[in-house]
Amino acid sequence: MKTFKFGGIHPNENKFTSALAIETMQMPKLLAVPLAQHIGKPAALIVKVGDEVKKGQCIGEADGFISAAVHAPTSGKIKKIAQHPHSCGKFVKTVFIETDGKEEWVKGLNTFKIDFKKLSSEERLEKIKNAGIVGMGGAGFPTHVKMAPPKDKRIDTLILNGAECEPYLTADHRLMLEKPCEILKGLSIIASFFPENLKVYIGIENNKPDAIKRMKEKALPLGFEVITLKSRYPQGGEKQLINAITQRTVGNGQLPFDVGCMVNNVATAFAIYEAVCKNKPLIERVLTVSGMALRSKKNIKAPIGTMFSDIVNFCGGIASGKMNLLISGGPMMGKAQYSFDVPVVKTTSGILFIDELKLAEKKERPCLRCGRCEEVCPINLKPILLANLAQTNVEQAQEYGLSQCMECGSCAFVCPSKRDLVHWIKYAKVMNANLDAIAKCKLQSA
Repeated sequence: MKTFKFGGIHPNENKFTSALAIETMQMPKLLAVPLAQHIGKPAALIVKVGDEVKKGQCIGEADGFISAAVHAPTSGKIKKIAQHPHSCGKFVKTVFIETDGKEEWVKGLNTFKIDFKKLSSEERLEKIKNAGIVGMGGAGFPTHVKMAPPKDKRIDTLILNGAECEPYLTADHRLMLEKPCEILKGLSIIASFFPENLKVYIGIENNKPDAIKRMKEKALPLGFEVITLKSRYPQGGEKQLINAITQRTVGNGQLPFDVGCMVNNVATAFAIYEAVCKNKPLIERVLTVSGMALRSKKNIKAPIGTMFSDIVNFCGGIASGKMNLLISGGPMMGKAQYSFDVPVVKTTSGILFIDELKLAEKKERPCLRCGRCEEVCPINLKPILLANLAQTNVEQAQEYGLSQCMECGSCAFVCPSKRDLVHWIKYAKVMNANLDAIAKCKLQSA
């Protein structure tokens, strides 16, 4: 059984929804669709208040090389365009669509199946770009850019990420059980961009034996190999997954293509299938809704732009009447939210409603110098040193690998003194980015 070289932890999995089939959520009366749902420049708005839109219609065009298009998840009317809270913690320009209940598609979308083998690589790539697909495992990098690495970078290994290593989250697990053929068709489309002797692997953690069995059955005729991975967080990290499956190491400042690899998430592969074979843009996604504060835990397929408040209602409301924490994403790398008026975006893998959080136990104490944070760091960094430098000499933190930190939270999870290590590392990154921006401004004005 394979795993990555350095660090890692095994928190309580809490995969309460792993046996629950995906439910399709009804269309809300109002959708809030942000123009920024990806790494890079936000989409450029191409609609105005009062416009009637159809399902799948582009409402924001990719604006620049690293950007992604945004589409209307259903038919309706543009009610307003305004700055609105986003799960990333910022306010972003958002298109509010008052839905009409007609579900009227743009002509030619989601109406027929296409044999991708009859399309040129340029045509396939254009379909992926036009569909606005981004990395749906959380990163949100525009997929059409990822599919076209620099010409001097030879890809010989393709990995499908089915690890889903964060606690609670089971959306990818359910997709592998319910849509294996579609996922593998998407993986075949990705593989078609690269040489014929490409090695294709599917990495799945051993806590999903049913998904491993299902994917092996379907992948074998295609020549794809399913790799059983040890259940270990953060096994689904790109660098960790590459190391576990190929034993290659993505070094400091390198990207996966520097070691001949490409990694794509299960949900992304499914979206690629729908884009290329069905002319369907990315307007909905599967996510896990869980946590002890919720009456009914579910895996749901929800339209992009669905408010968290509507999802709460769909799941029967808050069970205990007491909720201490709302998280977009998983408990390790997700972001705490201050409002239910936050929409689902392309990278929303889950929403967690946490009850009975014992805040008193989170009180920080002085560092014990136990070294546990270093032992579990998957990048082999010194988290306590980075956190201390964030508070004393933020510029020096760069010398100790600040930018390499993936913010997985393993260090804070094991810290017996409950130090907010990831908080300070994030703070140091923001401060260094600001210092770099100030330095550039001074240089330009000199």
